[in-house]
Amino acid sequence: MAEASKYLRLLQKHSPNSLETHLLSFEVNMRKQKFLLAFQAVKQLLKLDAENPDSHRSLIKFFLKTGSTSAPTTEAEKLRWSVLEAERPSISQLQNKSLVEANKEFLARHGDSLVHRAAYAEMLYLLDPSKKTESIKIIEDSTNEVVQLNGALGLAREWKLKDCIAVHKLLDTVLLDSEAASRWKARCAEYFPCSTYFEGKRSSVMPDSVYNSSRKSNENGDTPSHPMGQTELSDGQLEALKSLSAST
Repeated sequence: MAEASKYLRLLQKHSPNSLETHLLSFEVNMRKQKFLLAFQAVKQLLKLDAENPDSHRSLIKFFLKTGSTSAPTTEAEKLRWSVLEAERPSISQLQNKSLVEANKEFLARHGDSLVHRAAYAEMLYLLDPSKKTESIKIIEDSTNEVVQLNGALGLAREWKLKDCIAVHKLLDTVLLDSEAASRWKARCAEYFPCSTYFEGKRSSVMPDSVYNSSRKSNENGDTPSHPMGQTELSDGQLEALKSLSAST
């Protein structure tokens, strides 16, 4: 915590408008049970990007934690809770809503986004562990749409590798469902065939991948097969390129 606090102070000084700075502030101060500082971090997150999945997670986690804490006894604790109670109505996401309702509305606004669905599912499980099956279904029902990229890049799938990895870790280590995690891994291996994390069929961890076939050819003394379709240049071709370079 001491080292994390030092790092946090550096970020607050040099990167005060970064979402990551306030996410770290939230995590550190929640662990240190400095709830007013954690609440300041939540407000900054909502100000910078209220619809970000991590901002939503922090909001739900904060009020779930503070709402389940025992009644204040000391004067300092009473003052702290009175501040939080006075501030809560100013948060539009929670006005006249329970945390469960706020979480549902978040999903309604972002139902087509994988990362937002994952955030909703995680908070649904946190708010009510009996909803584990429903949480997993919300994630698995997500669709990876084909989208148009800018310029001449053409079409591509919408999901990003880093987001799919984060969802796999969520299923495996937070929702604690190894079967769902395995299904997700197999699904993402199709979307990312070169991913070593998901063990895609063209990744270096697979015995029959292009990468390993090329390496075996080199070990056997065969002409290497370059994965990008490149070939070795002969000495004559190299000299021709040098001559061309010198004449320009």
